[in-house]
Amino acid sequence: MNIPLSYSFRNLLTRRLTTFLTASGMAMVVFVFAATLMLTDGLQKTLIETGSPDNVVIIRKGAQTEVQSGVERLQTSIVASQPEIAIGQDGSCLMAREMVVLINLPKRGSNKPANVVIRGIGAHSLALRPQVKLIEGRMPRPGSAEIIAGLSLSGRFQGTGIGEHLRFGMREWRVVGIFEAGNTGFNSEIWGDADQLMQAFRRPVYSSLLFRLADVTQFAAVKERLEGDPRLTVEAKLEPRYYLDQSEAMAKFLRILGITLTIIFSLGATIGAMITMYAAVANRVSEIGTLRAIGFQRSSILAAFLFESLLLGLVGGVAGVFAASFMQLITISTMNWQTFSELAFSFSLTPTTVLQSLGFSLVMGFVGGVIPALRASRMSIVDALH
Repeated sequence: MNIPLSYSFRNLLTRRLTTFLTASGMAMVVFVFAATLMLTDGLQKTLIETGSPDNVVIIRKGAQTEVQSGVERLQTSIVASQPEIAIGQDGSCLMAREMVVLINLPKRGSNKPANVVIRGIGAHSLALRPQVKLIEGRMPRPGSAEIIAGLSLSGRFQGTGIGEHLRFGMREWRVVGIFEAGNTGFNSEIWGDADQLMQAFRRPVYSSLLFRLADVTQFAAVKERLEGDPRLTVEAKLEPRYYLDQSEAMAKFLRILGITLTIIFSLGATIGAMITMYAAVANRVSEIGTLRAIGFQRSSILAAFLFESLLLGLVGGVAGVFAASFMQLITISTMNWQTFSELAFSFSLTPTTVLQSLGFSLVMGFVGGVIPALRASRMSIVDALH
């Protein structure tokens, strides 16, 4: 004979205060756990969405980022001759020669400096990135000292608003437009004419090349040809893979930090659940004896108390995930350790994070309740009734 589930529900409702306190402790742990996963997912989502799956990034072999890379002009001509590159509407190859450098800009209000990416773009740079949209002003004129700023950057750094001026590379640059690039890393960059920026920074080589494949299935062939060409010292990566690599160091750090904090907090929450269930057993000794006397088996007693503990964990998990979901409204900025540049991104709640968080809460409930449940199930009828 099994104890009905309603019995466990009524027992938790009867002990409202202890139920609330235990579930709240578990909810706090699940909140930290979910927020850490959301932070990591948000970082990787921002960088992965920065790339298009049919675009290929060419950088110098051995360079981890565009800032460290250098591609000579002769090498760009060799890359541009590859037959796998898609052709644009104007009949030219869809390839952009770009230059990337870091500059230091002060933030608005705090005047605190941070690194910002300056990207020199070519004629096809926007065509290769359909997620980038000009939302205010106009594009820089070729050959001019004009720039456009990413949306998330323009409100946070001095001199990056439309009509304002920045001085870097021994020249003064005027912001003539603001662009929006969705949930991507481009939102934290400043763009201008590549040739003008190369002159200003005295750089004789490009940082990277970007081209679109006519057929993405041909990537392996073009990669092997380019990396095996003795005239070239380059490495080819699909754009999403390139930007995913940029997030690895920070994502790993966030996971380690989050798991460490979660383990520390979960110990407290699990002990709290165990104390709650031990108190429930102690207060219901005669009740347990009565249940045994009227025919309920030890396994039924074990299952009933364990179900109460799991239910506490589930309630705490749902509350923790619900609270963590509001973190999606927050946008944070930090330094990308791979590029040493400022990057703005948001928390991202995925179905996988929800399932992992709820599973973690059930594990806490099980660990916290299994020992008290075993104690309750092993009570003899005579001792319990006395």
